[in-house]
Formats: sequence, C-alpha cells, structure tokens
Amino acid sequence: MFDRYFAAHPIGEVRYTPQFPEITDRAAWAGVAPADREALLALAQTYQQQPWPMLTAGMYASFIRTGSRTDCQTPYYFRRRKLCTAALHVCLTDSDALLGDVEDGLWLLCEETTWAISAHAKLSAAHPFPDDRTAIVDLFAAQTGMILSFICQLLGDRLHADLRDRVRREVERRILRPFMDNDGEWWMGFTRKDLNNWTPWIISNILMAANVWHWGGEPLISRACMMLDRWLDCVPEDGGCDEGAGYWNMAGGAFLDCLMVLESLCGIDLWQEEKVRRMMAYPALVYLGGGWFANFADCDARPTISGERLQYAGLRTGNPDLIRIGADLWDKPQKEINDTPHLSRLLMRLFARPAAIQDEEEPPKDVWLPDLQVRLVEGRARAWDSKQGSRTVRTVAAMKGGHNNESHNHNDVGSFLIAVDGQMQAVDAGNMIYTAKTFSDRRYELWNCRAMYHNVPIIGGCEQQAGAQYAAKDVECLPNGLQLDIAGAYPAEAGALRCLRKMTLDRGSYIFHVQDEIELEAPQPVTWVFMLRDEPIIEQADKCCHGRETNYFVEWRDTEALTADVERIEITDGRMQGSYPGCLWRLTLTAQPARTHSVHITLMD
Repeated sequence: MFDRYFAAHPIGEVRYTPQFPEITDRAAWAGVAPADREALLALAQTYQQQPWPMLTAGMYASFIRTGSRTDCQTPYYFRRRKLCTAALHVCLTDSDALLGDVEDGLWLLCEETTWAISAHAKLSAAHPFPDDRTAIVDLFAAQTGMILSFICQLLGDRLHADLRDRVRREVERRILRPFMDNDGEWWMGFTRKDLNNWTPWIISNILMAANVWHWGGEPLISRACMMLDRWLDCVPEDGGCDEGAGYWNMAGGAFLDCLMVLESLCGIDLWQEEKVRRMMAYPALVYLGGGWFANFADCDARPTISGERLQYAGLRTGNPDLIRIGADLWDKPQKEINDTPHLSRLLMRLFARPAAIQDEEEPPKDVWLPDLQVRLVEGRARAWDSKQGSRTVRTVAAMKGGHNNESHNHNDVGSFLIAVDGQMQAVDAGNMIYTAKTFSDRRYELWNCRAMYHNVPIIGGCEQQAGAQYAAKDVECLPNGLQLDIAGAYPAEAGALRCLRKMTLDRGSYIFHVQDEIELEAPQPVTWVFMLRDEPIIEQADKCCHGRETNYFVEWRDTEALTADVERIEITDGRMQGSYPGCLWRLTLTAQPARTHSVHITLMD
C-alpha cells in the first residue's frame, strides 16, 4: 500500500509539528472539559500520595521462576501512570506542585535496565535478569519512549535542560537507533512473516517519539512504512482482526495512529483506500451493543477500545457507524492509562469532543467477513414481557469458522455467541491475565482456550486441537447464518468423517438454531457444549432448560435423546471478572454412542 503510494507521491520535506498543545498554550489547557480536568487532577493526587515502587531484579526473574508477568508489570505500569498523571497535573494547573514527581519519574525510567517488560525481555533460566547491553524494542519499550518524549514536549522549558537531554539520549539509544540499525526484531517482518498487532503498535509510538525529537527524517519514515506494508500483507482483505475486537485497539487502531502521524509528517493520505476503510470498520461490524463485542480469540467480551479513536476513524473514513459507536464507548480520559498506560490516547481523548449523533434506528446487523469466516446476523421481533409489556427483542448471533492457528487462538472452529438486547447469553469466556503459560506450548491447558469450554461438540471424548490444519471446510455464508463442516478441527482419534453444522437466526423472531449432522468411523458419544451467562434450569424430562434470572431458553425437544448436565464455573481471574463477574455456566447435552448423530437445538429469549 505504502510502496504504491510513494511511487506516485515521493516523500518530500518532513514537517515536525507538535501533536498536542504545550504547557505554554494556556487557552488549550484551560479549554479541557471541567469533568475531565477534575478526574485527572484527582487521579494525580492519588498517585502523588503513593511512593514510587521498586522494580527489582527478582520481579523480572519472577517470570522465569514462577511464570508471573504481574510481579514485574504491576510496578512497571504504576511508575508510568504516576508519571503521566503528574505531568498532566502540571499542564492543567500551570503549577509546579507535582513537577518534582515528573522529574523523579523521568529519571527513574531513564535508569531502568530495560524498558521491555519481563515477558518480552528474552529472559531464561540461565539469564533471568534483563541485560543492559541490548536494547529490546517491545510494545512497552516503544510506549515508554512515546511517554517520555511527549512529557518533554508538553512541559518544554519547565523541565531542566539536562533532564530533557537525558531523556532524548535514552529514547534515541533504546528505541530510535535500534529501530533504524537492527533488523532482528521479529515484528519488523525481516525474520518472520506472520506479523500481528506488535508491528503497528510499536511503529506508531516510534513515529510519535521521532516527531517530538525531529529525528530520522525520510529514512525513518520509509523504513516504518516498509514494515507497515509487511504487516498489511498479513491483514485479511476483509479488514478483520483475527485477534479479536479488543486487539483492534492496538492493531487497526494503532495503524490509525500511524496514518495520523504520517499525514502530519509528510502528507500521506490513505484514508480512502478500500482496505483501510475495511480495517477501520471492523469494530463496528462485530459490536453487539452495550459495550459487548463478538470476542473470538484472546479478546475480552467487554474490551477497552478507545471511543475517541473509533470516532476519529469514522470521521476520516466517512463511517457513521464508527462515529456512533465511538460516542457509545466515549469514556473518562483516565481509562486510556488504566490498562497499558497509553499517554498519547489519553491526550487525544482530552483534546477531542464527542460528535453529535443523530438518533436514528440502525438497520439490522448483517455481516460476512469471508477471510476470517465470521458471520453476524441480527433478528428483531416483538415479544411480551410481564414486567415491560410489549417490547422489541434484538438478538445478534455471531458465528465463526476459520482454523485453530489464528493469532491469540482459541480452539473454537464452529463456535457461536448470542447477545439479546445488548446482554450476552451464549458466551466465549474471553481472556485471562497473561502468564508465562499463555504463550507457551502449555497454552491449551488454560480452560478458556480449550474447545471444551466453547460452544462446539466434543466427539468421542476428543476436543478440537490447535494448529492451522484443524480447520473448517465447505464454509457457506447463508442468508441468515453459516454452514460449515467442522470435522477437520478434531484429531484423527475422534473418527469424525463429517460434522456438518448449520447455524441460523430467524430474522423475524429471536430463535437461534444449531443443527448438526455427524458421521463417525465407529460408534462414539457426542457432547454438545453451551457456555451460558445465566444458570440453566433443566425441565420437562431433559427436553429444555431456562435461565434462572432471565427468560432465555435452550430446547432440544425434537432430536435424539440427550442427557443434560450443568456445571458452575467460578470466575476468579481478575481480567475475566471485568466482563463476567461471579460465574458462567456450562450446559452439556450428551448423546449415547452411535455412528451418526443428528440434533437440532434452539436458543431463544
């Protein structure tokens, strides 16, 4: 994409322009919304009352010794949040009350042995501590370079020249020069072709830091765009993100940041490129309402996605759905640093305003992403509720094919999700706090990644396996759903000759149908799994169940005999609790051994 653009529009003069107003622009800082100002000042005071945490050798080594990432990441992120909020306090108040905290924070971060987190610092049992002789440019090293650079730009001469010079040297030594001189980082695309969100996320931060320091010129821009082209080659033509909607925030959303900075630096304009428009549109396509997204792969069911970035993407690509969802997800600015401390996103949010949205009914969702093999269908119908009376029930079903080697993969070929009126009913449990196990060969020991905790069958006691060869075939997009053969997602010992799954949603009602036709080499039992938000209560001689707290029903009346069982799954992981506090419920329906199985199961409100 960039190579074609540059062939017609060679890079001319590079224009370095401050991205955000500096402290001397008192009109801009005085114009910050009062609620945002109060929230950030209160947050800065909270951090100011807490000491700077130690970041010890043992905290880094903990990743190797115990598998914990949080032992290092908790103080690591805290330092950056405390620094960001102190700097914003100085800018918002035009006082030096917390300037000492800013100076201490800049110094502490400059003194860190590495800016990479423990999970990315290339540690081993033989070498459990970070090495100061090698600059590792990971996600958070690049993000740290951006944070320090922007603080120096914002505060300018309020910071001592010696400190600004130290920061500049560290950013150059740890980020900018390694970016230009080293081809060995996998996310650059020289040694690996399977790139993911690392590439645009890191490059967006490098471009921002380079802009602050007027560093690199045309060679840096050309190199960055070459790497972005390699990443774009990995992005499917339908613009979908196989890592899930939450990762769009730092994949397509980070690419959005790149385009914004590149436009400022040298006038690059790719907003109307069809692939760019599709990438930007992806979050709107998989949005289920109420902050919920179709969360296949390592995606939280209610992920942190910048409402401001969605709105900006909608404005630049002419997509009203993105603008509308951006307004729906518009949140307090401090949310942008409550996950990974992303100062640039906080500042973007701080100096933006939500767009005016026309109150008009959206058309029913009808989405097909052929490369990801993800299908979303929406049905609407009138229903009677004893509490609310007559109402329109809005049901959205998300279905997927694909394979089991997608980025941040879960073994979930043929799975589905269902949201009713912006609340999840049939779910994917989503992500958990990362540990050393998450991205190791033991990943599929984690229950949330395993097929037996997704809405797919277990055949002869065998669940789906990981690998690109475990894939759907004969995938067909239906007018109201998806049909595919998922037999290939199972190991040979399952003996699955065919597992034809047809999933449809009645558009004029709120009934979702799952129809499976299974042929096996030998008689085997089959268990159908349904991950549910509400506790299912079995009734009518194992023919149906209903939710304890909702009207949601699962029925299997007109099918072969199935034995129902219910398992309560306590949600103890702190990250998963953000989407699903309390528990989830696993409903299983098991058929006796046979060579063929034919079932028709319906789910409805």
